[in-house]
This record gives sequence, structure tokens and C-alpha cells, in this order.
Amino acid sequence: MRERTRAFLAHRHFQRFIVGVILVNAGTLGLETFPAVVERHGPLLTVVDHLALYIFTAELAAKLYVERAAFVRDPWNLFDTAIVAVAFASTAGGLSVLRSLRILRALRLLSVVPSLRRVVSALLRAMPGMTSIVVLLSLVLYVAAVMATKLYGQSAPNRFGSLPTSLFTLYQTMTGDDWGNIAREVMSRHPSAWIFFTIFILVCTFVVLNLFMAVVVSAMDEENAEERAALEDTTAHTQRILDELAELRKEVAELRLRAESAAGPAAVLSESRTRPRAARRRGR
Repeated sequence: MRERTRAFLAHRHFQRFIVGVILVNAGTLGLETFPAVVERHGPLLTVVDHLALYIFTAELAAKLYVERAAFVRDPWNLFDTAIVAVAFASTAGGLSVLRSLRILRALRLLSVVPSLRRVVSALLRAMPGMTSIVVLLSLVLYVAAVMATKLYGQSAPNRFGSLPTSLFTLYQTMTGDDWGNIAREVMSRHPSAWIFFTIFILVCTFVVLNLFMAVVVSAMDEENAEERAALEDTTAHTQRILDELAELRKEVAELRLRAESAAGPAAVLSESRTRPRAARRRGR
């Protein structure tokens, strides 16, 4: 029974069914944001929402039945359990904050779709390298904010009047949001300020932020390399099994030929002995 359940959960049709339920549930939760739709089809949306939650719960119960202790050792199972638990809490509670958490069920696509799972695994693998880059970026922002506060604080107090204000303004500049107007406002009183903004944008936007992408791409390459290595190991193992089966068939064929060749003279001798007896019987 357990093996049948395991095969049923791993079947591609069941996986597609779960993906469909997640998408439909996410769509119904989005429709609940339209008051006119809720007024006309509110009970139907509630039924679909509860039905999806029961399906997810049944799936987790089946996985727990199949995997037993191994269930808690899989991080994706714990992730799905947390999502479903939050959904039950939002269903039981009446607060709008809890009810808004129901949309977290759409995140179950991360654990169901293999390609999304690989992306998340690559991001988690890249976290140590990204942490170092975040520290570097924070240091650059802090140094630039202190410099900007001392250089342009009096002339542009609404942009660089204090350290927190400077940090926010430089973060806005780093993201490319309206940085041109910020630079022009400062350059109207400090014409040489373009040097500061140019160096800051080059360092933060074109160097540090690109390091994030480099680390993530490297992690994804490592993830793909591990998957290819695992696939090659599986293929090599399967090929070894096939080679061993071919050798066993060859040995069985050789043994069969030896048995037939050894049985050939004995059959001829027994036939030569039976022929005179049959002739004597016919003579009588």
C-alpha cells in the first residue's frame, strides 16, 4: 500500500494536478480582491479555497504516511507544512492580516515545479557569497553617505541633511530612481559634484550589483553540474547493470551449448542400444 501511494504521489499526472490546484487557488484569492466578484461569487470562492486547502492537507498526510521519519528531513516538506499551517491559521482567524497570508499557498509552486526548485536551491547556495557582497555594499554606502553629508548637507539639507537621509538618497541613486534630478540639484551649488555621483554609481551599480548576478550564476552552474554528475552516475550504473546482464546471458548460452554437446553422444549411444532390441522384438 505504501509503495502504491509513493508511486501515485510521484506520478506526473498527480504533480500536474497539484500545480493546477495551486494556480486555481491563487486565481481565486486574487478574485477576492474585487468587491463586485466577492458580492456575486463569494460562497463559490470560499468553497474553492477550502477545497484546495483540504487537497494540500491530504497530500501532506500521504507524504507523511509514505516517508515517515524522512518527511521531516526534507526541507521542502517542512516548507509545504508551514505554508499549509499558515493557511489554516488564516482560515480560523478573522483578522485581515491572517486572511491575506492565504496567498502564501501560491509559493507551493516553488516545491512542486522542479525548475523553480533548482533556482531556489541555487539562491540558497549563493547566500554565503551574497552575504560578503552585502557587507561590501553596506560599507560603500556608509562611506559615501558620510562624505555626502559633510560635503552637501548644508546646500541640500532635504537630500543630505543627515546620515539617514543621505543613506536613503544614495540608495535611491544606486537603484537609478530619479538620480539625475538629485545630481542636478546638488550640482546647481556644487558643479564638481558630478565626480562624486559618477564614481558612486560606477562602484555600486556597475561593480557591486553585478557581483550579485555573478555569484548567483555561479551557484546555478554548480547546481546544474551536480545534477549532470548525478545523472551521469545513474546512467553509468544502469549501463553496468546492462553489461552484467549481457555477460550473464552469454554465459547461460555457453552453458546451454555445452550441455547440448555433452548430451549428444549419450543420446546417440542410447539410440544405438535401443535399435537392436526393437529389431529383435519385430523378429519375434
